[in-house]
Amino acid sequence: MEENNYCVLIGDIIKSRKYSNRNEIQKKLNAILSETNKKYSDDLAAEFIITLGDEFQGVLNKPDRIFQIIDNIRFSMRPVKIRVGIGIGKITTEIDRSKAISADGPAYYAAREMIDDIRKKEKGWKSLSQDIKISLGTDNLEIDLINANLGLTSLLESSWTKKQFEAVRLLLYSDSLQKEAAQKIGITESSMHYRLKSAHYFDYKHSRELISKYLIHLWEEKCSPN
Repeated sequence: MEENNYCVLIGDIIKSRKYSNRNEIQKKLNAILSETNKKYSDDLAAEFIITLGDEFQGVLNKPDRIFQIIDNIRFSMRPVKIRVGIGIGKITTEIDRSKAISADGPAYYAAREMIDDIRKKEKGWKSLSQDIKISLGTDNLEIDLINANLGLTSLLESSWTKKQFEAVRLLLYSDSLQKEAAQKIGITESSMHYRLKSAHYFDYKHSRELISKYLIHLWEEKCSPN
């Protein structure tokens, strides 16, 4: 069997036990994952599925739209917060498209290590505002820089008000103009611009785009079969 490279995503709900309506939250997560599987079908090697409790997994063929997919899930779940560990590398078993949990290999180990590391650092005295972390399975300075930048974007997110988040979500992965987005929520274009600026949206978007571009570069350089 040929071993290709994939992006394994393992996510779960942060501090899930504090919610009294966990059943409703899990139903919502399941619906969002089903919608994600349909919307991003061409990107998936194995569909997203809830595995144990509040944890879910999915496998992407490549990282081209990885942050768009992750943010679609995370943003749709707000105000419930999601952490995500990403492992990039080989999968050494057969992949069942309908069951991401049935496969195994270094990419899975790396993703598991990342989500465990996020949990550990949430509890440590050097608590980090990071809810997405990536690994290639080995120490890598470029990935360390990517993770540091992901931590900073997480810090920006943590300061967003409900109105700022609404504005960011409308535009981040959309071709809409600010004027069109403003009309959708019934505010002026200047009010929309103020919300985006006060949320540091333009810094956030620029950072996300650079991270994505460089991750694709690393994939093509170090992970392509050829």
